[in-house]
Amino acid sequence: MTTQVIVLNGGSSSGKSGIVRCLQAVLPEPWLAAAIDTLVDSMPASLRTADGGIEFTADGGVNVGAEFRRLEAAWMEGVAATARAGARVIVDDVFLGGAESQAHWQKALAGLDVLWVGVRCASEVASGREIARGDRTRGMAAAQADSVHEGVVYDLEVDTTRTESLECARTIAARAERA
Repeated sequence: MTTQVIVLNGGSSSGKSGIVRCLQAVLPEPWLAAAIDTLVDSMPASLRTADGGIEFTADGGVNVGAEFRRLEAAWMEGVAATARAGARVIVDDVFLGGAESQAHWQKALAGLDVLWVGVRCASEVASGREIARGDRTRGMAAAQADSVHEGVVYDLEVDTTRTESLECARTIAARAERA
């Protein structure tokens, strides 16, 4: 079986989005990108502050409620359905719940050939990127740098602290093509 889904998990500003773009450029077949940021951006403004939605706190924390989780589960099933329909998909996610988040994806992606990739980046480097981006709450990168990996099992890990996105993408592509 060939890899149908590549799941990238890493904290905010760890370099996942750059790796996704590079993967799309280096993989020989077309791959769709599915990013948690796109899901959040697609939600109505009322779910970005309400108790049931997703809230970004001033110190970089992220609180999610039941309605967000319901919509997130539907999105995961949609990503899985897309892969089952024959498209290859790269998921860009932040496992706020660590191993529990991975379990949700494992359930949705059951029966598909998935490559699980951890994207690591030193907290101080990710924090610098966060400041440079200007579109993230300060402290989010530091808060997530390690916690999103707790209990998560990977097939492969890359570290963007000193490695460019393209090199990370080539490493991931080589593994995906071997599977």
